[in-house]
Amino acid sequence: MDLTIPRVLIGQFLVGVVLAAVLWGVFGKVHGYSAFLGSLICVIPNAFLALRLVVPRRDPGARALVNAAWIGEIGKLALTVLLFSLVFTLVRPLNAAALFAGFIVSQLVTLSGLLMRSEQVKDTENSNGS
Repeated sequence: MDLTIPRVLIGQFLVGVVLAAVLWGVFGKVHGYSAFLGSLICVIPNAFLALRLVVPRRDPGARALVNAAWIGEIGKLALTVLLFSLVFTLVRPLNAAALFAGFIVSQLVTLSGLLMRSEQVKDTENSNGS
């Protein structure tokens, strides 16, 4: 079983928690919870997309996977907009720089998934090139 997706989601959450703790310790609680909320705004929509892609479908074909990916990506975008809107309207006080820092740093963890995936491919290759 490929654990890349859960590892990336857990990594995004943990990086967000660490950044929030550091900012809380250095700049205060407003910066800390703002960064944590930014991280959650990244992780929650990504988890939605991941669930859309890994949940078994009745039709195992490529078309069903593409449809699931489209719905997942549209839902991810909608959730991101909704969560940013909710945070900006409901959370006071809020530090926007810390919020976006949490979002961006957590989003960058997604790139580590590509590295994990390429390492797994290298590990499974055999000597005849297949």
